Amino acid sequence: MARYLYRRLAFLGLSACLLLFIAGSAFAHSRSAGGSHAGLEIPAISHGEMAVIADYRSGIIALASRAVDTNEPFRRVLNYAEIQYSYCVWGRMPGSVTDEESPFNECAHAYLAATKAVLMAMREMPREATAAGEIISAIDIDMARRGLALITCQFSGEAFNTADIVKPNWSRVPLHPASMASLTGLAALFGLAVLALRAVLRPKAQSSE
Repeated sequence: MARYLYRRLAFLGLSACLLLFIAGSAFAHSRSAGGSHAGLEIPAISHGEMAVIADYRSGIIALASRAVDTNEPFRRVLNYAEIQYSYCVWGRMPGSVTDEESPFNECAHAYLAATKAVLMAMREMPREATAAGEIISAIDIDMARRGLALITCQFSGEAFNTADIVKPNWSRVPLHPASMASLTGLAALFGLAVLALRAVLRPKAQSSE
């Protein structure tokens, strides 16, 4: 069991580091190369909306994934929302949604704008309209209660496009303490996992000699 846990930990650490490496291939750029804008336009989302919609994201995506009366534009925006979410390290970076200075804030805007677009589209679907309407009402109530409707940031007026992936601004990570601490912790975890795995496998290798 211990050996399995060590291997699992090492695998998770390696997977996370590989993801960060791939996502950071365009280290100094937050937008994907090319930016053809040949896809579907996604309306901007305000900073205030982000903070609330992030809390409902999993429910919105789950409802959208079960939707029956879909069309190609809907599926493309849903796919974009999920791809952007993975590029933004699944929303796990501290401050990615709430901190305007976070190098992950613009990509968080992108996946949450797409999530909102998916939700608004479901309001017009016969089978999903009721559930979507309930989520929209809950979001409206939360925004009013928390006074977030008028809060904006540098990315609040930015529209997005399904042909243009927004990547984290990796060049700003060293300047953002919370992000830097999180990535340093991830690297340390990976290092410990590798050392633990080596310690477990070394006796096995010695016994086979």
